[in-house]
Amino acid sequence: MGVKKGSLHKYGAVSEQVAYEMATGSAMVSRADVNVSITGIAGPDGGSVEKPVGLVYIGCCVKGKTTVRQYRFMGNREKIRESAVSAALTLMRQCILEYYSEVTFGN
Repeated sequence: MGVKKGSLHKYGAVSEQVAYEMATGSAMVSRADVNVSITGIAGPDGGSVEKPVGLVYIGCCVKGKTTVRQYRFMGNREKIRESAVSAALTLMRQCILEYYSEVTFGN
């Protein structure tokens, strides 16, 4: 949602840029205050030297500020997916706390 075709061609679906555009694009469409995106390679196939199985990018947009983090998870497909969801929830919590810290304390 909101990912430019040019970004997909230039960076690939599993990339920091696409995770960023997914998070910000879904925020614009949904008008939600908080949005999370996950893109990655859970396996067992599909990995490469540059983008191995377990590579995941997670984006979080809170009130217009987007953060993207790269992760490398190990295990089978199910374990990688579970790890990605857990990391997404943790990142979302961190971004929300950071936002409210900045709003409340002006940091």
